[in-house]
This record gives sequence, structure tokens and C-alpha cells, in this order.
Amino acid sequence: MAHESALEQLLGQARFIDDLPLLAGSLHAAPVCSPLAHGRLLGIDSSNALQMPGVKAFIQARDLPGPNQIANMARDEPILAQDTLSYAGQVIALVLAQSHREALAAAAKVKLEIEPLPSVLSIEQAMEHSSWITAPAMIERGQPDEAMAKAPHRVSAQRWVGGQEHFYLEGQIAYAIPEEQNAMLVHSSTQHPGEMQHWIAHALDLPAHSVRVLCRRMGGGFGGKETQSGQVAVWAAVAASLMGCPVKMRLDRDDDFKITGKRHPFRVCYEVGFDDEGTILALDAELASDCGFSADLSIPVNERALFHVDNAYYIESLRIRSYRCRTNKQSNTAFRGFGGPQGMYLIESAIGDVARYLDQDALSIRLRNVYGTAPRNITPYGMTVEDEFIGDLMRQLADDCRYKARRQTIKSQGLARGIAITPVKFGISFNATHFNQAGALLQWFTDGTLALHHGGTEMGQGLHTKIVGVVCHILGVDPTQVRVMTTDTHAIANASATAASSGSDLNGRATEIAASTLRDRLIEFWSTTVSAQVGSLRFDQGQLFWTDQEGIGRSTALTELVNKAYLARIQLWAEGFYSTPKIHFDPKTRQGRPFYYFSWGAACTEIEVDPRTGCYRMLAVDILHDVGNSLNQRIDRGQVIGGFVQGMGWLSSEELRWHDDGRLLTHAPSTYKIPTARDLPEHFEVNWWHMPNREDNLGGSKAVGEPPLMLALSVIEALRDAVGNIRFSRASSTGQEKHDGGSIVKNDTVVSSNFSAEKTPGCGDRMVHLDAPATPERVFFAIRQS
Repeated sequence: MAHESALEQLLGQARFIDDLPLLAGSLHAAPVCSPLAHGRLLGIDSSNALQMPGVKAFIQARDLPGPNQIANMARDEPILAQDTLSYAGQVIALVLAQSHREALAAAAKVKLEIEPLPSVLSIEQAMEHSSWITAPAMIERGQPDEAMAKAPHRVSAQRWVGGQEHFYLEGQIAYAIPEEQNAMLVHSSTQHPGEMQHWIAHALDLPAHSVRVLCRRMGGGFGGKETQSGQVAVWAAVAASLMGCPVKMRLDRDDDFKITGKRHPFRVCYEVGFDDEGTILALDAELASDCGFSADLSIPVNERALFHVDNAYYIESLRIRSYRCRTNKQSNTAFRGFGGPQGMYLIESAIGDVARYLDQDALSIRLRNVYGTAPRNITPYGMTVEDEFIGDLMRQLADDCRYKARRQTIKSQGLARGIAITPVKFGISFNATHFNQAGALLQWFTDGTLALHHGGTEMGQGLHTKIVGVVCHILGVDPTQVRVMTTDTHAIANASATAASSGSDLNGRATEIAASTLRDRLIEFWSTTVSAQVGSLRFDQGQLFWTDQEGIGRSTALTELVNKAYLARIQLWAEGFYSTPKIHFDPKTRQGRPFYYFSWGAACTEIEVDPRTGCYRMLAVDILHDVGNSLNQRIDRGQVIGGFVQGMGWLSSEELRWHDDGRLLTHAPSTYKIPTARDLPEHFEVNWWHMPNREDNLGGSKAVGEPPLMLALSVIEALRDAVGNIRFSRASSTGQEKHDGGSIVKNDTVVSSNFSAEKTPGCGDRMVHLDAPATPERVFFAIRQS
């Protein structure tokens, strides 16, 4: 099947919220934002704004119809800042005007009186002041101190990995329409309509049934519209309620950058103990993340980071501490991978260091440490890894892409290149067990067409297409006969977010149950009608086939079947509900089975670096990925490639930079570089690991939304390999051996690390300290560090 709305999108006929015709009397809202990272709001002068053309109203906190509080779990975020300003970009007020441009122009005329306050703008400052979103956490197994003390070798380091802007093509937007009986209809570009409904109802002091949220499709989400679409939806709804007319709020790209949160930046520190062969004996690590000014989803993001530090490796003794830092910046939020990429970044960096320390191929170190058979198959959180094939998958990828030969060529010819293979083990399920549920409603009309409601949202990832495929497979109908309806909180109540890579698993299984129920009901009806054995009836190609009592094959059109069922008063709609089995988790002990299964994969990346400038180009990417029995290979291939490229951008070019006063400087495409088609290599190969999901998942498939992003860890490891090769080649040619004592390059300055590499003769120039994003500037200085 092709993407269910591909043709409409190609022709420009697919409607997004900004394409909806506006009702008469609609107004546009624009935000008034704080220019300071931290301050006390003393006064607001809106007089100049109210005199601007087209302006109809000015709304601030005192005007709100309900509590000035976003109804998230922590209840630590105001709808509109009132007394204290917590970050540069925080919304203080709304200007309403007859056009979007008029509203923006008027918002710029609002004068604010602010008393500056000291701000916390970095992880270091937050750590120094014990500024936390929530208390630090830890996960521990074995005897890490004893094992570390006995380890023949130890390497320590400190690394940084930056945040990432979601850069969805469609920015944050909502259109709120007041309805009769004090109800509110809101079109929201959101991954979680149910949460939007809850937040809006709370802000307007309304019952949930009086708020209806619709989402036909999004122009991208990537986690940035899981919770942070809620503020825009609430602002539009509040304004519509106060004005008694429809209100649309669309953030300009610059405002979107400044107001909304990003992927969490992390500082990772680690000491790893290992033997002569590179087997990891102990890991003592620390994760510190910049959460921003409020909790948002930072707690579960950091929990998932803890659960993915092991990635695909068994580590017998470990201790991992997690610090969730509160700063005066945007509240960082969900982003594809949800903390998993940052956790994996730590262990992949550590294994790369071990390999360079021992002067061994990093692939051999990785293969030596991967999960295997018992007892080396238990995660630090107590879940058994039942899949035992990651080592085989990595070896097959290495053979298919000629890894050893390519690596030998680089080494023997002294090329300024690097090559790396890194694996991925990603847990599939929401951290919060109760979110792992979904519902669907399937209706069969008498003309033979079907309407499907489910709780998932389409953001370009192909969810609707996969689910149409499920219906077609079970009912034997053509895809043109099935229409997925707009996601609607009044059709499927209390739906979970389309997130955690579980959209197809949850909503697809609920749809499968609904379609199977409808099929079985019609088979029972028809078997009674024609006196046929139930087992002989099957749906296929728009027909119902059966064998009569004389053994003769018969058939009838499904449209005829549906009409006869209607005349016989047979129910022609069915609901399906699915909750993920087997999962359980104790948040206090951090033990249990938080994930239904794991998705696996591996990528090989080769990169060439110009030692004179630090600029580099990707030469080749080879991916072998585990999607089980794919529900739609074209869609899955797109997700793998897109996820890899987005991860590549996070680790190489997408750099967020702030002014010393807390203002975001990179808030437009002119200053923030996402990858383009020109950044990809000519050789980009994606192949499948052909093995069905061992769990009873939809069609034997596996999730594919988030795991491919972490395949891009091969990019930065290939860059580190290239830098190490360049430095070692230079040292060898001059007869020099240098050791940097574990220093790192940060902001073009060599900074002493808290953790020092074990001083072993000859290993100095192989130890590479390269933070992410690994911009050419950072690569340039990494080559020259001394």
C-alpha cells in the first residue's frame, strides 16, 4: 500500500490546520514573550499595542477564566507568566487581532517592566546549586566499587551531547471554536488529543465532555507535539472563550524555537573498568540533563535514559546516577528516542574509549560485550533479554558491508577516515504502564465502505496507512473502501499519546480486534443463512467465499453481505480495545519488565575528514535493522532512513546556542542547520533482519519510529575513529607520543575532565574527546588537542 494521503499531499489537497477555512469573526492570537531568562514582572503597558490596526483585545494572567495553571502532572507551569519570569521566551500575554500579521506587530509594541533576577543557565550551575526538577535517582547492580578496584584497566571521561530542535515542518498551531452550551471545539496539531482535552477543560473550568479536540494530521511531531502542543491549544481556547469567537494561534518559526522545549542536553561522566580483552567488568556513570524551567516530561525522559545506558551490552556491575537539572531555559520535552539516545551515547562513547585504549577494533569490543545467553541476559532493571541474535546481526552487517576490509584499507594507507559499527537495543512500551492501551471503532456502511476511528494521530509516519492495511487484510477489502477518520476525543475517549514508537502496536492491535469481531459476526450470520460450516467461510478480494453442503464453492460480494446483514438487523460496527500484556514495573525499586519487547539494529558509517579544516563528508552508510514482519516495508524503510538522518543531525550539525543572558541565538534555519539531502552519502543501504517478533504483536511486526535514530551513533563514533586515526598517524610520523590526561574540547577550549584516562604508554593520541554535536569546528580542535 502507498501512503493513504500521499496523493493529496503531493497535490496540495491534504488539509492541515492552517489550511482550514476560517469562520466569520475569527481572530488571530500572538504571544508576548519574556526577554529575560529570570526576572520579576513589575508591570505591563499594552496601550500602544491596543492602538495598532486590527487589534481587538489584550489578555494577561488576571483575565483567565480558570486557574492559571497548565494541568500537567507536576502542575508547575502557568498558562501565562504572572509574577515570576522563568525563561527568555516564556509567554506573558496574548494579543488578539483580525490578522496574524497585525497580532504579531501589536505584540512587539507591548512594554514590560521587569526586575532581573539571577539565573541558572547551565548544567554546571544547576549541579552547583542543587537545582533539580526532581530528586536525583540511581540504578545499581552487582558490586561496582569492588569490580572497578579489581579491573586491570580503567578509563574515565566526561562528554557532552547537545539538545535538538524538533523542526517539524508545520509549527505549533491550534484553532479554537466556541460552541453551544458553553462547549469548545479545538483543532490542534498534537500527538495527544486526550491530553489537550484535559488541559483545555481545566483551563476553562469545564467538564471533559464539553471539550472536543480534533487532529486530522500533523506536519511532523517527533515528540515536540506530545505535551507542548498543549500550551498553544490552551491559549487559543482561553482567548476564544473570553472573546466569544473563534481564535487561531500559529507560532512563527522564530517564536516556536524560543517558546518550546527541545531534546534534553546531557553531560555524561563515566569510569569503566575492563580486562585485557575489553570485557567490561564495571561501569560507574553519571547522567545530568538540562530539563529547563519545569518538569514537563523530564522525569520519564531521564528514566528511559537510565534504562538505555546498557544499550545492547551486558554489564555485570554498574552504578548510574541521574541528575535532572532545573534551569532558566525552555522546558525540554519528548523527542524521538525519549532519553534513550542520550543513555546510549554514554556507553558507546565508553566502548570507543576502551577500544582506543587497547588499540583494538571497536567492533570486537562491542561483540565481546553484547547480551547473550543466561546469565548474560538480564538488564540492570531486571528484565530478561530473550532475543539472543544481536551479535549475529552485527556480524552479518560487518560481512555484508565489508567492514574489515574497509577498516584495514584505512589503517594501512593512513587515510583521514573513520569507520564504526554501533548496535541498538530499544525497549518498546510507554514507561508509564497505564498508557499502554488503545481503542478503535470500525463501522461498515451498506454501500460496502468502512469508517475507522482510532486514538492514534498521523504525523507523516504512516500510522493510518498501516492500520488501513490491517483492516484490508482481515476483511478482504480494497484500501479505497476504508477511510481513517479524523482523530477525535469524542470518538475514542482517553486515548494515549501517539508516542513511544507504539502507535501501530497499540492502535493497530485495537483495530485488528474490532475488524476480527466484525468479520466473525458476519461469518456467523452468513453461515446460518446458507447452512455452511463456519470454517469454510473466508473474506478475500471484496468477496465472501464458502463451501455449501454439496461441497460446491460459492461466493457473494461483501457489499451484498453487508446489506443482507443490515436487513437482518445485524450490528455493523464493532469496537476493539487492547492493552499490552506482560509489562510491569516498580518505580521505587526500578525493577520489572517495563517493555513488551526490544527492537534491534546496527549501522556502519564511514566518514572522511579534512584534517586542515575539520570539515567532513559521509562516504557510506549500511544499516541492518529488525522490524520483525514488516506491516509496510516502504513506510518502514522511510522511517529507518529518516530516523538515521535526524540522529545524524543531532550528533553532527544541529547546534543550539544561547547568549550569556539566556536568550536562544539559533532560532531560525539561518542559524540552525538540519541535514539536507546533500549531507547524505551516495551509498545508503538499508536491509532487514528477517525474524518475526517473538511476542504476540500485530502480524509479528516490531516498532520502527524511534529505534533507527540511535543507529546514527555510528556517525559520531566514526568521526572519533577518524580523529584518532589522524592524530595517531601524525604522532607516528613525528615519533611523538602524547597523552591528554582525559581533557575534553568544549566551546573550543581544552577543559580538564573530572575523570582522567588511565595513563598507559602509547594510548595518548588514540584517546579522542569529541563532544556532540561534532561540528567541523569541534572536529578541528579535537584533531589538535594536546
